[in-house]
Amino acid sequence: MCFKSVLFMMMFITSITINARQCTGHFVNPLTDVCWRCLFPLSIGNTKVVHSSLPDTENAESPIGVCPTSIGARVGLNIGFWEPMALTDVTDTPYCLVNLGGAKLNLGLKQGRGGRHIVGNGQQRAFFHVHWYKYPLINWMNLITSVGCLEQGDFDIAYLTELDPTWMDSEMSFVLSPESVLFGNPIASAACASDALSSTLTNKPLDSLFWCAGSQGTHYPMTGHVNASVSPVQTALLLTERMNYKLHREFLVSDSSPKSGEICIEHHYTMTPKSRYRYELVNQVADGKHCYPSGHSTLTWEAGKIKPHTPDQYGFLVWRKRNCTFL
Repeated sequence: MCFKSVLFMMMFITSITINARQCTGHFVNPLTDVCWRCLFPLSIGNTKVVHSSLPDTENAESPIGVCPTSIGARVGLNIGFWEPMALTDVTDTPYCLVNLGGAKLNLGLKQGRGGRHIVGNGQQRAFFHVHWYKYPLINWMNLITSVGCLEQGDFDIAYLTELDPTWMDSEMSFVLSPESVLFGNPIASAACASDALSSTLTNKPLDSLFWCAGSQGTHYPMTGHVNASVSPVQTALLLTERMNYKLHREFLVSDSSPKSGEICIEHHYTMTPKSRYRYELVNQVADGKHCYPSGHSTLTWEAGKIKPHTPDQYGFLVWRKRNCTFL
């Protein structure tokens, strides 16, 4: 199924060029590039079946669940695990598909390059585009066969910020997110220090500080502009988390819930439940052994992950906590 989807997509893209200088990357290898230990811990009810050093979120209280189906109610096991659900490109070159081997999509629309630059006061700023791919890897590999626990759909490019004018224009973005006046300022940003410490020292981001992206910065403004670019990896991860937040605000990404009566259906939240997400670097240097919670400082792991003399083009694998009833 996944190979057919990729083939169809590549046939649909009728004009692709490869430019090694401007667009780089490689296809993600599920065997070597994916951190499979990030799938855990695995729980049945609130009991850990497979333990992990990585933090977990709340799970269902009872191991037994009942879900309505088209043929009546069915009884199953309430389980909790982490699933890879999306890939992101973060690129300074418009339409550069980093996770598709560095292919460059040519739609005939000219846009200027992004990247990092120094402003007058010596501060480094940046602008990057982000692409969001649907990536139901567990479904493809048939690791979990229950319909109640599968991420539906095929591999697909779900979002290109090059086609979203609000990603490039802060004033236009304000129309869709007027609350940015409250949270996109130095005072609100200062409150994110506690989220940064919690995410980095305890691996537990603070969901109550929903506008914060921990050590990366803030989710506002919801554009590709970054006013304080500490490093290229930090900036790329910030924009990945910001895109996740943006898609939640637009009800394009759903989540699960461990609560009784809610575990059988998907839920849409206007804010990202940060504690239910992890991020793993897969391009240009894949980190197939580690993933990190939202807001975790990149300073603890980015050494050796930046290729010298290459464009600022990165790829991340997004992990999401899944609570479901295994029918």
